[in-house]
Amino acid sequence: MSAQAGLAAWHDYMAGGGDPQALKDLLAEDAVFHSPVVYTPQAGRDKVFAYLHAASHVLGGENFRYLREIVDGNQAMLEFASELDGIQINGVDIILWNDEGKISDFKVMVRPLKAINKVWEKMAAMLAAQAG
Repeated sequence: MSAQAGLAAWHDYMAGGGDPQALKDLLAEDAVFHSPVVYTPQAGRDKVFAYLHAASHVLGGENFRYLREIVDGNQAMLEFASELDGIQINGVDIILWNDEGKISDFKVMVRPLKAINKVWEKMAAMLAAQAG
């Protein structure tokens, strides 16, 4: 799978309601996730899966939309907008694919501060529910 195919698969995952197996299939074994609220990178497919699956349910849905994307080779920057509890969220996903077209690095940046706080609150609850 090429990076372009990987990007298309990511869009399909986000548009398709967050199928867990589809997400697992997109991730490299050694994938790394960089959260806007956790200061250390989260390494390994299982950890990256937990964060991205939770994020797709917290931020995804009818209010989520990608506004624009910049693609260069095996990397892409996707600007998104969403709304949580009346708070407008603006952010960027920075994605790197490996040679097999699997996501190897995923960084999320969110603004404004009020949005980061709301994302942290909702993500903490979702991750706790997944773990328990």
